[in-house]
Amino acid sequence: MIRTRRSLSLAAACAAAALILSACGGGGSGNTSSGPTTAGKPVSGGSARVLQLSEQSGMDPASLANEWAVNSFIGNALYGTLVVNDVTTGEIRYKMATSFATKDGGRTFELKLRNGLTFTDGTPLDAAAVKFNWDRLKDPATGAFAFPEASLIDSTTVVGPVTLKVTLKEAIPHYVQAVILTGLNWIASPTALKTGRKAFDAKPVGAGPYTLTKWARQDSVALARNTRYYAETKPYLDAITVRTALDGKQRLDTMTTGGADVAIESSWENLAKAKTAQLPTIVVPLNGGLSLTMNTRRAPFDDIRARRAITAALDTKVMNQSAFNGTGKPADALFDKTSPFYENIELARTDKAKAQKLFDELASEGKPVSFTFKTFPSSDNRVVAESVQTQLSQFKNVKVAIKVIDYADNAALRTKFDFDMVVSSALFADPEVRLLSTFQGGSSRNMSGIDDKQLNDALLQGRRATDEAERKEAYRTVQERLAALTPVVFYTRAAPAVITGKNVHGVVEYGSGSLLPEELWIQR
Repeated sequence: MIRTRRSLSLAAACAAAALILSACGGGGSGNTSSGPTTAGKPVSGGSARVLQLSEQSGMDPASLANEWAVNSFIGNALYGTLVVNDVTTGEIRYKMATSFATKDGGRTFELKLRNGLTFTDGTPLDAAAVKFNWDRLKDPATGAFAFPEASLIDSTTVVGPVTLKVTLKEAIPHYVQAVILTGLNWIASPTALKTGRKAFDAKPVGAGPYTLTKWARQDSVALARNTRYYAETKPYLDAITVRTALDGKQRLDTMTTGGADVAIESSWENLAKAKTAQLPTIVVPLNGGLSLTMNTRRAPFDDIRARRAITAALDTKVMNQSAFNGTGKPADALFDKTSPFYENIELARTDKAKAQKLFDELASEGKPVSFTFKTFPSSDNRVVAESVQTQLSQFKNVKVAIKVIDYADNAALRTKFDFDMVVSSALFADPEVRLLSTFQGGSSRNMSGIDDKQLNDALLQGRRATDEAERKEAYRTVQERLAALTPVVFYTRAAPAVITGKNVHGVVEYGSGSLLPEELWIQR
């Protein structure tokens, strides 16, 4: 693993995957790029060196997260994809599946697969294999990253060799987004999975474009072309070596000196520097962003005045300058202006006089605002926490302590919600399926714990609506309620990105920037 003293922050790249995944998701509403994007007809052969942002804990699809900043490249390589989306248009594109359709408004779906799909162990990737995988992901005992989305499934029924009927617990017309965004997209051999986690990690079996030849933990993953892959002309590369590069400066230095061909990126600052170095970059814009999340389950943030005081006191431009050298993209509204759901509804506005008035009001009632900001031990994450502490030190009747916690504490943090303030996120293009799980009362992914009837109803209306005008109305209400309730303060959009060498082509992403290995090729 490529490491230096300064590790990648949770804020910048989901290094503590599960916390950021409490809200990650969605395809891009468009993409931005610099440098050459095409070079004629793809050529086969050669190998690539890829830098990823987070080390995988295992090769089981249940232990992998389908997010650009976590394990999506490995998952896509070993298992391929059932369905993806075009990050520019949002169009659904089928890969190993041929359709995922509903005739009853999203209560039931019929998944159809390509004929003749096989895993590398020779067993069929058929409807029964998908059922085995999806039933396994929705079993809480599996502990899958995709559990929140898989648990929306009530039952699965094999109705033919390549046809699976999926019944949901409620109507979700856009449930295909749940497949695109999670490990539901990755199907592994049931025969191999039954051998146990240790054996499967040593020899994972999928039907993706690549197979595992060697995994040296904390070092590298070696992949080789899968000669059984269903797309005869793909993958183009013979081999790929994947290394984890936690440090942003190290990643950029490795790319600029030619030590890698592709870097999966999350840093706005690195993207700006890559452009200066004339390296091609591609960014998938997402709505929402990285946020300061306040725990509304307990004091002081169970009082809306405390949340409004914090929101009015903080200047996100100052945080952007401190954490990203001013290169971050502001998240002034919930949706980006390119989204059909965009409304000019400010979620936060700096008003220091208002902030001080609220702090004084709470103090006069014997409730001065005092809280702990829990931060992971990465420099960028700590810079954000220190910026909050410094800015709030200018006010009376508010105190902030910073507590550095280990990444190992992340699971407890998101299940026991033992925090006052923490960095989290809400990242999406289409609001389904993640926006509801991020802000609906009672959701296991609702880090802030906000529980508001109007907000809950609007989220459900947006989920159930099939008419775009009705969806737009619902999400307008969602934005209005979030602006009023202020459970989070968004301080930057995320940067799901890829930096490549000048001779690398075929960069194709889906979902929240998940990179497709089979499309990569190198011009020699």
